[in-house]
Amino acid sequence: MSDAQQQFEEATGSRLKILRQREGLTLDELAKASGVSRAMISRIERGEVSPTASLLARLCESLGLSLSHFFAPDSPASDPFVRHDDQRLWRDPVTGYLRRSVSPPGTASAVDIVEVEFPAGARVSFPPREESREMAQHVWLFEGRLNMVLPDQTYEMQSGDCLYMHIGDAFEFHNPSDKPARYAVILDRGRR
Repeated sequence: MSDAQQQFEEATGSRLKILRQREGLTLDELAKASGVSRAMISRIERGEVSPTASLLARLCESLGLSLSHFFAPDSPASDPFVRHDDQRLWRDPVTGYLRRSVSPPGTASAVDIVEVEFPAGARVSFPPREESREMAQHVWLFEGRLNMVLPDQTYEMQSGDCLYMHIGDAFEFHNPSDKPARYAVILDRGRR
């Protein structure tokens, strides 16, 4: 493991622990609320493992956060502008997908914009999330192909297509091609 990867895992673990403690939750309480084992949460907090996208989404859900807010600094925004090189990145350790938080952190906006580079053949599933019923997202495909698998329908997206969906139900991102896909997720957290 590279030094940068180790530092990132430690920072992710430290952030999870701070947010868990801020909510007044024990490891056992967060485990029960998220469905993630106490041992796994403990390993993440110690920086021993990097959580997958699905696992991190379940933890964030239990903490009442979006992934964008998980990675955003706690300090209020000092500027409504963020340069490309200063946007926070996160790579899923299983699929290798790269997530870029495009929106300036710490603003009062209920909208987050995320850019994703999704490897060929990658698949990421998100379980149903009762607490996210009021949240919705637009998935806007820039390049490649993407299948959005929802409980009642699969949308086979091509470059330029956009899908609006609520995110409380289970759903899955799947790149069925042998080339990477690049898309934006515009997440609307609803009223804050």
